[in-house]
Amino acid sequence: MDWLTGPFEVSFVQRALWGGMLVSAICALAGTWVVLRGMAFLGDAMSHGLLPGVALAALLGGNLLVGALLSAAVMTAGVTALGRTPRLSQDTGIGLLFVGMLSLGVIVVSRSQSFAVDLTGFLFGDVLAVREQDLVLLGGALLLALTVSVLGHRAFLALAFDPRKARTLGLRPRAAHAVLLGLLALAIVASFHIVGTLLVLGLLIAPPAAALPWARSVRAVMALAALLGTAATFFGLLLSWHLGTAAGATVSALSVGLFFLSHLASGVRHRRRERGRTGHPVATA
Repeated sequence: MDWLTGPFEVSFVQRALWGGMLVSAICALAGTWVVLRGMAFLGDAMSHGLLPGVALAALLGGNLLVGALLSAAVMTAGVTALGRTPRLSQDTGIGLLFVGMLSLGVIVVSRSQSFAVDLTGFLFGDVLAVREQDLVLLGGALLLALTVSVLGHRAFLALAFDPRKARTLGLRPRAAHAVLLGLLALAIVASFHIVGTLLVLGLLIAPPAAALPWARSVRAVMALAALLGTAATFFGLLLSWHLGTAAGATVSALSVGLFFLSHLASGVRHRRRERGRTGHPVATA
């Protein structure tokens, strides 16, 4: 069993595992609402919208996390403001912000001759470089995300399934949407230096989507998504160690693989149930 436990006896792999577990929990809290509300494009846009702040921070020798937070705040405010424009669809506004922020980031990057390595880390992360202070920050981010999720659960639930009813109940759907965007930004900012912006959607969307067919409540989806994200982290790090592959990409790929396995198993279960009800094989197209 040394092949299973050996890699995790190394300190930096242990920190990577803890970091991945914390990121999985944060992404489960935010990603569940992303999946339920069909906001995957928004998540992708916000993750890439961090580039200008990160690039400026790197160019000026500042803290990359602070730069990412500033970009996330700009994206959140922009999406909220454009979402209130009656003649502009939300997707159009998100797309314009996405292209604008990404273009600005590339312009900033082009001003630096030594940003290539930092840009690679921004895009793909470095889960094996997690430090103890990163774990402390992730723990704080998880506590904040959990607090927001608990306090805003009723409003988020009404917003996800019936925005008009949310307004009738006095839950202020616009404010709830803005807070939900903040929760999404928190998850992306907390995760980007672990798995990178290109791969963060793997943990943000795939585990909740994989949990959806098997859970009967939103809280159950979140809990199962966190477990699936943790499993993807553990086995992704294990495979990366033995196969020599990129750790963050392996974790993200496994989380997507778990999604396909989940829905394949869900389809098999559904066909068996239908066969049991009718007593005859179910024809498939």
